Amino acid sequence: MSAQLPAQLPAPRPAPHSAVTEAYTRLTQALPTLTVTELAPTEQPPQTPGWITTAALVDDPAALDTFLAWDDAQIRRDHGRPARPDVIASFGLHRYAWPACLLITAPWFLLRRVPRYPVTNVSYDRTHGPMAFAVRPGPFACLPDDPASTHPDARTVPDEEALRAEVREAIAEHMEPVLAAFGPRMRRRGRALWGMVTDETVESLWYLAELLGEPEKHRSEHELKKLLPGRTHPYAGSAAFRVLTGPNGEQLPTRDRASCCMFYTLDPDDTCATCPRTCDADRITKLMATTAS
Repeated sequence: MSAQLPAQLPAPRPAPHSAVTEAYTRLTQALPTLTVTELAPTEQPPQTPGWITTAALVDDPAALDTFLAWDDAQIRRDHGRPARPDVIASFGLHRYAWPACLLITAPWFLLRRVPRYPVTNVSYDRTHGPMAFAVRPGPFACLPDDPASTHPDARTVPDEEALRAEVREAIAEHMEPVLAAFGPRMRRRGRALWGMVTDETVESLWYLAELLGEPEKHRSEHELKKLLPGRTHPYAGSAAFRVLTGPNGEQLPTRDRASCCMFYTLDPDDTCATCPRTCDADRITKLMATTAS
């Protein structure tokens, strides 16, 4: 019997290339659990099960119900009991906002380019393993000496502070309607919701920078302090980095979260090291254990 030749596969479609593609490539290289696909201008968002447009989360209560059902099932599976509805919604918002903020902060941190993503330009799937976004590239801000400043979608701003303002505005533009949808289910409003956005903005980029190496981690702390100094409405609080001292003089970087993720309602003894409910003595114990591991 003659060997059967394999069927010829169709040639892969070239990936769209935007001014921020390089940042998303580096993001996924450092954090393989998060992927970002850039859609071509006429390409439709993914329609396969698990994918949801951010616009649907914002506009369709039934779609938000389906989205949060995943968090409900995960909590029941991992903790053996249900959570309060407001806790489920808090978990769902955290799991969306943490990676969503990186869509904006990663290009800013790595390339000094700030994309804009209204909710109509973003889709999300966290049901098939890695967190996955599909985004439609559009306008972005950059500095005048950036080689990308001649791109048709570019808008130049005069200096670094103006670029930081673009970051804050881009995140707020994307997150404001998301907060309006999640907020009533979380029983939170105003400052409490924007405290969550402040925390997700800081902690997601801080985590990414740590994966990129110690110098980048230190640079991210410096940049985030200037991005969120504490007087930037609607954000609640500052980047809030500080250093604790261990029992043998160890320097233990931490920060003070502006919000609580509500995990304590499931396990009161397992709060995170940056939780506002965690005292410094417990923080030091947790940070020392992390360092030792």
